[in-house]
Amino acid sequence: MPRPLEGVRVLALEQMQSLPFATQLLARLGADVVKVEPPPAGELGRSSQPAMADPLGRPVGATFLRNNLGKRSVVVDLKDPRGRELLLRLVPRFDVVAENFKSGSAARLGLAFDDVRAVHPSVVYLSVSGFGTLAESPYRGWPALAIVVEAMSGLYEAKRRDGEPPQTAPAGALGDIGAALFATVGVLAALRQRDRTGEAQFVDVAMLDAVLAMTDVIVNYWSMGVPGGAIGPLVSAGFRAVDGWFVLQVSREAHFEALAGLLDRPEWLGDPRFATRSGWVHHQEDVLRPAIEGWAAGRTKLEACEALAAAGLAAGPCFSEAEVAADPHVAARRMLVALARTDGVERPVLAPGNPVKLLGQPEPDEGRVPWVGEHTDEVLRAELGLEDEELASLRRAGVI
Repeated sequence: MPRPLEGVRVLALEQMQSLPFATQLLARLGADVVKVEPPPAGELGRSSQPAMADPLGRPVGATFLRNNLGKRSVVVDLKDPRGRELLLRLVPRFDVVAENFKSGSAARLGLAFDDVRAVHPSVVYLSVSGFGTLAESPYRGWPALAIVVEAMSGLYEAKRRDGEPPQTAPAGALGDIGAALFATVGVLAALRQRDRTGEAQFVDVAMLDAVLAMTDVIVNYWSMGVPGGAIGPLVSAGFRAVDGWFVLQVSREAHFEALAGLLDRPEWLGDPRFATRSGWVHHQEDVLRPAIEGWAAGRTKLEACEALAAAGLAAGPCFSEAEVAADPHVAARRMLVALARTDGVERPVLAPGNPVKLLGQPEPDEGRVPWVGEHTDEVLRAELGLEDEELASLRRAGVI
């Protein structure tokens, strides 16, 4: 059965993670993604650490490995006028042209939306940047990595303890993955609009906007009188079991009643200290924690969570990396992909699988990441009809 996006073609001028994760998701849904990289060593994600070596001994960094499965790689020097011309000749062969340069860089290269639309009047153009393109931002010229936009969203300050510096990257690359998800939604919507109108579409995603959306409670709660990123009067904390920690959230009166019943503490229900949700929070450490951890002392974290879930309470074990890798849910959902190494190391590299599951769509085996420039000749021959002599001349000149 064809995958949903088969027939959709994406030309991706991308690096690192914010756009590569989005185009990888499109590829997993069936799109043909051709990645354009600079000479000689390819995009910046290849030089990240930790890394493995490709069959020619060149480094392939972890950032690249987990964001580029199933793509093809073409190396073109876009700073060379001949490279720019090659790219603009390729553009009409693709539905989507995507870039995640710093704002203004595409225009300086002559590859901004208007440049691309001039040769492809029905293109879907995606731009992912730190601070966007379509509206003026005072930060527009700043380089933006995930930690920059995460800090500017209010997340770090809300979670910072007095007298301590902010803790960066609390959840991996939230700024990158958040932008990638909104970019994917934008591309799918733009493709539909393009099909309706036949006109070019411009999708503009700012990483800071994406993080503001994903850390929604920070400013929202502050505007309602609850500053500091607090999540309101509820129990939301980690508790100790015999083999580690689990988290538990009690946010409604029915949940508190269920907790009291599970712990055999019926007296809590008539205790004036627990008459309000604020009382639960106020007495979390001196009353609730000793009772919960005393009950969990004879249970593993998984056993504790199974009992809590059976009582209708939201709880989850705090897994280590090894426990995540061995988890039956992760295996059943194919949420880790094992990438065979090419540098003599037996243990495979693990990368996240495809989180989008569709009924009737068996997940194909993941293609590996492309080696740098692996498909340059193949793509330029098939799309532009270039012959061996012209390819060799461009290669000697460093254009490809």
